[in-house]
Amino acid sequence: MADQVAASGAMQSRQKNKFALPSRPRKRLFIGMHLLTTVVLAVLLAGIWYVARPGLAGIWEPLPLIAGAVFVAFVVAVLWGLLSIVLAVKGLPYLPIFRRQTFALINMLFPMAVSLGKPFGVTRRQLEGSFIAVSNLLFSRLGIKVPAERLLVVTPHCLQLATCPHKITRDPHNCKRCGGCDIGALVTLADEMGFHFFVATGGTLARQIVCDTRPKAVLAIACERDLMSGIQDVYPLPAVGVLNIRPNGPCYNTHVDMDEVRAQIEKLILPKAKPEGQIDG
Repeated sequence: MADQVAASGAMQSRQKNKFALPSRPRKRLFIGMHLLTTVVLAVLLAGIWYVARPGLAGIWEPLPLIAGAVFVAFVVAVLWGLLSIVLAVKGLPYLPIFRRQTFALINMLFPMAVSLGKPFGVTRRQLEGSFIAVSNLLFSRLGIKVPAERLLVVTPHCLQLATCPHKITRDPHNCKRCGGCDIGALVTLADEMGFHFFVATGGTLARQIVCDTRPKAVLAIACERDLMSGIQDVYPLPAVGVLNIRPNGPCYNTHVDMDEVRAQIEKLILPKAKPEGQIDG
Protein backbone atom coordinates (compact mmCIF):
# COMPACT_ATOMS: atom_id res chain seq x y z
CA MET A 1 0.00 0.00 0.00
CA ALA A 2 2.81 2.37 0.89
CA ASP A 3 4.49 1.57 -2.43
CA GLN A 4 1.29 2.44 -4.31
CA VAL A 5 0.97 5.74 -2.46
CA ALA A 6 4.62 6.56 -3.22
CA ALA A 7 4.19 5.67 -6.88
CA SER A 8 1.04 7.77 -7.11
CA GLY A 9 2.83 10.72 -5.49
CA ALA A 10 5.77 10.39 -7.90
CA MET A 11 3.39 10.32 -10.87
CA GLN A 12 1.58 13.44 -9.65
CA SER A 13 4.92 15.16 -9.12
CA ARG A 14 6.02 14.33 -12.68
CA GLN A 15 2.70 15.60 -14.04
CA LYS A 16 2.98 18.81 -12.04
CA ASN A 17 6.53 19.41 -13.29
CA LYS A 18 5.71 18.56 -16.91
CA PHE A 19 4.83 22.17 -17.63
CA ALA A 20 7.02 23.70 -14.93
CA LEU A 21 6.61 27.45 -14.71
CA PRO A 22 9.65 29.57 -15.58
CA SER A 23 11.54 30.86 -12.57
CA ARG A 24 10.67 34.42 -11.60
CA PRO A 25 13.32 36.75 -13.07
CA ARG A 26 15.25 38.91 -10.62
CA LYS A 27 14.85 42.64 -11.28
CA ARG A 28 18.11 43.49 -9.56
CA LEU A 29 20.02 41.37 -12.09
CA PHE A 30 19.05 43.70 -14.92
CA ILE A 31 19.79 46.80 -12.84
CA GLY A 32 23.11 45.50 -11.56
CA MET A 33 24.45 44.40 -14.94
CA HIS A 34 23.48 47.65 -16.63
CA LEU A 35 25.02 49.64 -13.79
CA LEU A 36 28.25 47.68 -14.26
CA THR A 37 28.03 48.26 -18.02
CA THR A 38 27.54 51.99 -17.48
CA VAL A 39 30.58 52.19 -15.19
CA VAL A 40 32.76 50.29 -17.67
CA LEU A 41 31.51 52.46 -20.51
CA ALA A 42 32.21 55.64 -18.52
CA VAL A 43 35.80 54.49 -17.92
CA LEU A 44 36.24 53.69 -21.62
CA LEU A 45 34.83 57.05 -22.70
CA ALA A 46 37.08 58.84 -20.20
CA GLY A 47 40.09 57.00 -21.62
CA ILE A 48 39.11 57.82 -25.20
CA TRP A 49 38.60 61.47 -24.27
CA TYR A 50 41.97 61.67 -22.50
CA VAL A 51 43.86 60.15 -25.45
CA ALA A 52 41.99 62.20 -28.07
CA ARG A 53 42.11 65.51 -26.17
CA PRO A 54 45.35 66.89 -27.71
CA GLY A 55 44.19 66.07 -31.24
CA LEU A 56 40.76 67.56 -30.66
CA ALA A 57 42.33 70.73 -29.25
CA GLY A 58 44.52 70.98 -32.34
CA ILE A 59 41.41 70.96 -34.53
CA TRP A 60 39.50 73.50 -32.43
CA GLU A 61 40.33 74.62 -28.91
CA PRO A 62 36.80 74.18 -27.37
CA LEU A 63 36.34 70.73 -29.00
CA PRO A 64 37.71 68.66 -26.04
CA LEU A 65 35.27 70.42 -23.69
CA ILE A 66 32.34 69.80 -26.05
CA ALA A 67 33.27 66.13 -26.52
CA GLY A 68 33.65 65.67 -22.77
CA ALA A 69 30.25 67.27 -22.14
CA VAL A 70 28.60 64.93 -24.66
CA PHE A 71 30.19 61.87 -23.02
CA VAL A 72 29.14 63.02 -19.54
CA ALA A 73 25.57 63.74 -20.72
CA PHE A 74 25.31 60.23 -22.20
CA VAL A 75 26.45 58.55 -18.98
CA VAL A 76 24.19 60.76 -16.83
CA ALA A 77 21.18 59.91 -19.06
CA VAL A 78 21.77 56.18 -18.56
CA LEU A 79 22.27 56.60 -14.81
CA TRP A 80 19.06 58.66 -14.63
CA GLY A 81 17.15 55.85 -16.29
CA LEU A 82 18.62 53.27 -13.92
CA LEU A 83 17.86 55.50 -10.92
CA SER A 84 14.22 55.74 -12.02
CA ILE A 85 14.07 51.95 -12.27
CA VAL A 86 15.58 51.51 -8.80
CA LEU A 87 13.07 53.97 -7.30
CA ALA A 88 10.20 52.10 -8.99
CA VAL A 89 11.45 48.72 -7.76
CA LYS A 90 11.70 50.07 -4.21
CA GLY A 91 8.19 51.49 -4.41
CA LEU A 92 9.41 55.07 -4.12
CA PRO A 93 8.19 58.07 -6.16
CA TYR A 94 9.92 58.45 -9.51
CA LEU A 95 9.54 60.48 -12.70
CA PRO A 96 8.53 58.21 -15.60
CA ILE A 97 9.82 60.69 -18.19
CA PHE A 98 12.30 59.92 -20.92
CA ARG A 99 11.23 56.27 -20.66
CA ARG A 100 11.50 55.84 -24.42
CA GLN A 101 15.01 57.29 -24.45
CA THR A 102 15.92 55.05 -21.52
CA PHE A 103 14.71 52.00 -23.45
CA ALA A 104 16.78 53.10 -26.46
CA LEU A 105 19.93 53.50 -24.33
CA ILE A 106 19.34 50.18 -22.59
CA ASN A 107 18.88 48.48 -25.95
CA MET A 108 22.15 50.02 -27.12
CA LEU A 109 24.05 48.83 -24.03
CA PHE A 110 22.39 45.39 -23.84
CA PRO A 111 24.98 43.49 -25.98
CA MET A 112 27.75 44.90 -23.79
CA ALA A 113 25.84 43.87 -20.64
CA VAL A 114 25.50 40.33 -22.04
CA SER A 115 29.27 40.16 -22.69
CA LEU A 116 30.09 41.45 -19.21
CA GLY A 117 27.65 38.99 -17.66
CA LYS A 118 29.26 35.87 -19.14
CA PRO A 119 32.19 35.73 -16.68
CA PHE A 120 29.64 35.93 -13.84
CA GLY A 121 27.51 33.13 -15.30
CA VAL A 122 24.71 35.50 -16.32
CA THR A 123 23.06 34.45 -19.58
CA ARG A 124 21.33 36.57 -22.19
CA ARG A 125 18.04 34.84 -21.42
CA GLN A 126 18.33 35.75 -17.73
CA LEU A 127 18.98 39.40 -18.57
CA GLU A 128 16.04 39.52 -20.99
CA GLY A 129 13.76 37.95 -18.38
CA SER A 130 14.93 40.50 -15.82
CA PHE A 131 14.23 43.34 -18.28
CA ILE A 132 10.66 42.07 -18.77
CA ALA A 133 10.10 41.92 -15.00
CA VAL A 134 11.37 45.49 -14.64
CA SER A 135 9.26 46.73 -17.56
CA ASN A 136 6.12 45.08 -16.15
CA LEU A 137 6.78 46.71 -12.79
CA LEU A 138 7.22 50.16 -14.32
CA PHE A 139 3.96 49.69 -16.21
CA SER A 140 2.08 48.58 -13.10
CA ARG A 141 3.38 51.64 -11.22
CA LEU A 142 1.66 53.85 -13.79
CA GLY A 143 -1.70 52.36 -12.78
CA ILE A 144 -3.03 52.36 -16.34
CA LYS A 145 -6.37 50.62 -16.95
CA VAL A 146 -8.18 50.34 -20.27
CA PRO A 147 -11.59 49.10 -21.43
CA ALA A 148 -11.49 45.39 -22.20
CA GLU A 149 -12.23 46.04 -25.89
CA ARG A 150 -9.11 48.24 -26.11
CA LEU A 151 -6.77 45.54 -24.80
CA LEU A 152 -4.90 43.36 -27.29
CA VAL A 153 -3.54 39.98 -26.25
CA VAL A 154 -1.13 38.50 -28.78
CA THR A 155 0.72 35.20 -28.68
CA PRO A 156 3.09 33.35 -31.02
CA HIS A 157 1.95 30.52 -33.26
CA CYS A 158 4.08 28.01 -31.30
CA LEU A 159 1.43 28.04 -28.57
CA GLN A 160 -0.78 26.01 -30.91
CA LEU A 161 -0.29 22.24 -31.00
CA ALA A 162 2.07 21.55 -33.89
CA THR A 163 -0.11 18.73 -35.28
CA CYS A 164 -3.31 20.79 -35.22
CA PRO A 165 -4.80 21.16 -38.74
CA HIS A 166 -6.85 24.28 -37.98
CA LYS A 167 -5.55 27.69 -39.13
CA ILE A 168 -5.89 30.22 -36.33
CA THR A 169 -3.48 33.02 -37.26
CA ARG A 170 -6.22 35.16 -38.83
CA ASP A 171 -9.12 33.97 -36.71
CA PRO A 172 -8.41 32.26 -33.34
CA HIS A 173 -12.07 31.21 -33.23
CA ASN A 174 -11.21 28.52 -35.78
CA CYS A 175 -9.80 26.71 -32.74
CA LYS A 176 -11.97 23.72 -31.81
CA ARG A 177 -11.02 24.04 -28.12
CA CYS A 178 -10.03 20.39 -27.82
CA GLY A 179 -7.71 21.11 -24.90
CA GLY A 180 -4.59 19.93 -26.71
CA CYS A 181 -2.99 23.36 -26.28
CA ASP A 182 -3.68 26.68 -24.55
CA ILE A 183 -5.20 28.47 -27.55
CA GLY A 184 -8.70 27.27 -26.70
CA ALA A 185 -8.39 28.53 -23.12
CA LEU A 186 -7.26 31.96 -24.40
CA VAL A 187 -10.16 32.14 -26.87
CA THR A 188 -12.59 31.27 -24.08
CA LEU A 189 -11.00 33.89 -21.82
CA ALA A 190 -11.25 36.51 -24.60
CA ASP A 191 -14.95 35.74 -25.09
CA GLU A 192 -15.51 35.95 -21.33
CA MET A 193 -13.60 39.17 -20.65
CA GLY A 194 -14.04 40.97 -23.98
CA PHE A 195 -10.46 41.68 -25.09
CA HIS A 196 -8.98 41.16 -28.57
CA PHE A 197 -6.93 38.00 -29.00
CA PHE A 198 -4.72 37.19 -31.97
CA VAL A 199 -2.07 34.63 -32.85
CA ALA A 200 0.95 35.99 -34.76
CA THR A 201 3.47 34.03 -36.83
CA GLY A 202 6.17 36.66 -36.35
CA GLY A 203 7.05 40.21 -35.43
CA THR A 204 5.82 41.69 -38.72
CA LEU A 205 2.32 40.24 -38.33
CA ALA A 206 2.26 41.23 -34.66
CA ARG A 207 3.02 44.87 -35.57
CA GLN A 208 0.33 44.76 -38.26
CA ILE A 209 -2.20 43.46 -35.71
CA VAL A 210 -1.30 46.33 -33.36
CA CYS A 211 -1.80 48.86 -36.19
CA ASP A 212 -5.12 47.32 -37.23
CA THR A 213 -6.68 46.99 -33.78
CA ARG A 214 -5.30 50.27 -32.34
CA PRO A 215 -5.31 49.06 -28.73
CA LYS A 216 -4.60 51.21 -25.70
CA ALA A 217 -2.56 48.43 -24.06
CA VAL A 218 -0.97 45.14 -25.11
CA LEU A 219 -0.36 41.90 -23.27
CA ALA A 220 2.13 39.70 -25.12
CA ILE A 221 2.92 36.05 -24.51
CA ALA A 222 6.29 34.95 -25.86
CA CYS A 223 9.88 34.03 -25.02
CA GLU A 224 12.29 36.48 -23.40
CA ARG A 225 13.89 37.71 -26.62
CA ASP A 226 10.62 38.37 -28.45
CA LEU A 227 9.02 40.04 -25.44
CA MET A 228 11.97 42.37 -24.94
CA SER A 229 12.01 43.51 -28.57
CA GLY A 230 8.21 43.69 -28.73
CA ILE A 231 7.88 45.85 -25.61
CA GLN A 232 10.42 48.27 -27.06
CA ASP A 233 8.83 48.23 -30.54
CA VAL A 234 5.33 49.23 -29.37
CA TYR A 235 6.46 51.94 -26.92
CA PRO A 236 4.89 54.37 -25.95
CA LEU A 237 1.95 51.95 -26.06
CA PRO A 238 1.79 50.27 -22.62
CA ALA A 239 2.81 46.61 -22.90
CA VAL A 240 2.98 43.76 -20.40
CA GLY A 241 4.91 40.56 -21.07
CA VAL A 242 4.08 37.05 -19.89
CA LEU A 243 6.77 34.41 -20.44
CA ASN A 244 5.73 31.24 -22.20
CA ILE A 245 6.60 27.76 -20.94
CA ARG A 246 8.80 25.63 -23.18
CA PRO A 247 8.69 21.96 -22.11
CA ASN A 248 9.68 20.88 -25.65
CA GLY A 249 12.28 23.55 -26.28
CA PRO A 250 11.85 26.93 -28.00
CA CYS A 251 9.18 27.58 -30.63
CA TYR A 252 7.52 24.17 -30.41
CA ASN A 253 4.34 23.22 -28.53
CA THR A 254 4.81 25.92 -25.91
CA HIS A 255 2.39 26.68 -23.08
CA VAL A 256 1.46 29.57 -20.81
CA ASP A 257 0.35 29.89 -17.20
CA MET A 258 -3.32 30.77 -17.65
CA ASP A 259 -3.63 31.91 -14.04
CA GLU A 260 -0.86 34.44 -14.64
CA VAL A 261 -2.49 35.62 -17.88
CA ARG A 262 -5.86 36.14 -16.17
CA ALA A 263 -4.24 37.95 -13.24
CA GLN A 264 -2.36 40.33 -15.55
CA ILE A 265 -5.48 41.02 -17.64
CA GLU A 266 -7.54 41.75 -14.53
CA LYS A 267 -4.93 44.35 -13.58
CA LEU A 268 -5.15 45.95 -17.03
CA ILE A 269 -8.85 46.22 -17.77
CA LEU A 270 -11.48 48.41 -16.22
CA PRO A 271 -14.18 46.59 -14.24
CA LYS A 272 -17.37 46.02 -16.20
CA ALA A 273 -20.15 48.47 -15.38
CA LYS A 274 -22.98 46.88 -13.46
CA PRO A 275 -26.41 46.85 -15.09
CA GLU A 276 -28.55 49.81 -14.07
CA GLY A 277 -30.55 49.11 -10.96
CA GLN A 278 -28.38 46.18 -9.83
CA ILE A 279 -27.70 46.20 -6.09
CA ASP A 280 -24.61 44.64 -4.51
CA GLY A 281 -25.12 41.71 -2.20
